[in-house]
Amino acid sequence: MRTDSIFYQLFQLVPSVLFELIGESASKYESYEFSTREVKELSFRFDGIYLPVTNDLEKLIYFVEVQYRKRDSFYWDLFGEIGLYNSQYQPKQDWRAVAIFAKESFDPGPLKQYQEFFDSGRVSIVYLDKLSQKSSPSSLGLGMIELVQEPEANAGNKARELAQQTRQQITSYETQDKILELIDKILVYKFPQLSRQELDRMFTLDDLKQTRYFQDVQQEAKVENARKYILEVLKARFANDIPSKIVEKLNQIEDLSCLDQIVKKAATAKSLAEFRSFLKQLPDNRA
Repeated sequence: MRTDSIFYQLFQLVPSVLFELIGESASKYESYEFSTREVKELSFRFDGIYLPVTNDLEKLIYFVEVQYRKRDSFYWDLFGEIGLYNSQYQPKQDWRAVAIFAKESFDPGPLKQYQEFFDSGRVSIVYLDKLSQKSSPSSLGLGMIELVQEPEANAGNKARELAQQTRQQITSYETQDKILELIDKILVYKFPQLSRQELDRMFTLDDLKQTRYFQDVQQEAKVENARKYILEVLKARFANDIPSKIVEKLNQIEDLSCLDQIVKKAATAKSLAEFRSFLKQLPDNRA
């Protein structure tokens, strides 16, 4: 699963979830902005940085890294990136690191060379597979993290619950749509072997069908299917290898109504030359 993208968007949309993960007040995020910064020397990029929105020296900078596999060099890399960041940006505030592991077994363990960071609490460690099961409903942010971890058999119910929670708790329609898109993305990444139609039948996620992401995926599938059908018609009628320039031209066309016209022409053209001439006559704004 493409977890870097998922967590980056989650921290952007529901920034309070970081503080919930480390046992602090969710309202604390109001003093921060979520960001990413690149450390230029070796092109490091953190999964996320929470920067204080004021120059209050009592506010900490939070460096966030999410890890979904075992990597022995994890802490070496993390502390190296933080050191380079501090050298490059020279912030006035102190810092804290948050290491989020999908499983406890992915944590390579403390480094004795940085033992004081672990002993002092400068490093907070979160194991997503050990998140406590609360009797009360999870917050929206934590619920989305749970969806990433949720067994496939329960993912549909969890996604429907989150969609309902989003409608109830988020007043901004724009933010609602972005969160629903992210829920949909999590399912797409979680079930890469399923087609869009199979996901729809399995989960019947009516709320998610209205998201721009879902509609874009559907549009892309329709366009791709139309292109494939045109090539199949041409091959069946003319029993030829289709010239690469025809394939290239079709791949440039995104407009479904234009593709519908091309389907009709593929079925009626008397030769590939006639079909190719038709493609050349299409206005540029149709391709």
